Amino acid sequence: MLEYSIVEPGGILRVAPSGALTVEDFAGLARFADAYLNTHGTLGGLLIESQAFPGWDSFAALSAHLRFLRDHQRRIERIALVTDSPIAHAVELLAEPFVAADIRLFPFGQRDAALRWLRTCGRTAVRVLVVLTSHEQLGTTGRKTGFWLEELAAPYYVFKDAGASVTLASRKGGQPPLDPASDGEAAASAATMRFKSDAVANTQLAHTLPLSTLAARDFDAVFYPGGHGPLWDLAEDPRSIALIEAMLAAGKPVAAVCHAPGALRHVKSAGGELLVHGKSVTGFSNTEEAAVGLSAIVPFRVEDMLIAAGGQYSKAPDWQVHVMTDGLLITGQNPASSGPAAQALLALLRETPK
Repeated sequence: MLEYSIVEPGGILRVAPSGALTVEDFAGLARFADAYLNTHGTLGGLLIESQAFPGWDSFAALSAHLRFLRDHQRRIERIALVTDSPIAHAVELLAEPFVAADIRLFPFGQRDAALRWLRTCGRTAVRVLVVLTSHEQLGTTGRKTGFWLEELAAPYYVFKDAGASVTLASRKGGQPPLDPASDGEAAASAATMRFKSDAVANTQLAHTLPLSTLAARDFDAVFYPGGHGPLWDLAEDPRSIALIEAMLAAGKPVAAVCHAPGALRHVKSAGGELLVHGKSVTGFSNTEEAAVGLSAIVPFRVEDMLIAAGGQYSKAPDWQVHVMTDGLLITGQNPASSGPAAQALLALLRETPK
């Protein structure tokens, strides 16, 4: 069973598990937490306190536990495990891919120390949302597309190595399609190899959050990796458009690289004109599209779209790094520009009061 209560001050949710934990236990916990969050908006942290962590009575109960953490992760910044259980580290490893929170272990009996740690939380970690495509068909060619691995992996580690909290999302949620061309030896890089060997990152990727469940208020910035997929889905998705508009309206930066600037196609500024109108922007160039042989396959070419929307488009020679920052908008030209675009986003966040 689970006993739970709100510990004041700070709105810390204390959970005391005992016995074999069931699906019903976590359903009750979710209702309790949601009722509090509907009024207060966020939790100061999660305190899990049990001398001998009891475990779960079934795989379904474990799944319910992880689902609770995943569904509430954007409003729980820290989790303290206060226990002497030998499986505590296993619990920590199981939870890590599903949460953006910091997790710390404390010996049983050190509840006060755990509470002090939870109460010092001040959202010092930057919260970055990474939005991936869910589209996998390359037009009518019968070939697969999706997101480009380098454009996820390089920014992912720029953010993680800087101490940022990274949440992965996609239009549909779950495992997003990977462009197979980005997973070959020719496209390999230190970042892609690191990502492919990172079990936590791959579990996080397999469980991306559906875009429909996200809100701009829960993040400090948003980053869109490319691959050809965004030209078909994110460019036209009203939830993505609304998210970008809400982020910018709240003074939060938005970055998009390679084909992902296509997601800006219908985004409008607060004044009602197309967002990129008059802005210095870049994206996958016409010559790069021609080089990969897809100029006649894509629904639109990024360079043409940005220019038609009134953007002040610029580019470097094919495959060279080129990043443009204009106000809160950052765009990168190609895969090589994805890491530098992420660095530009972090630099902008350091200049922008949270």
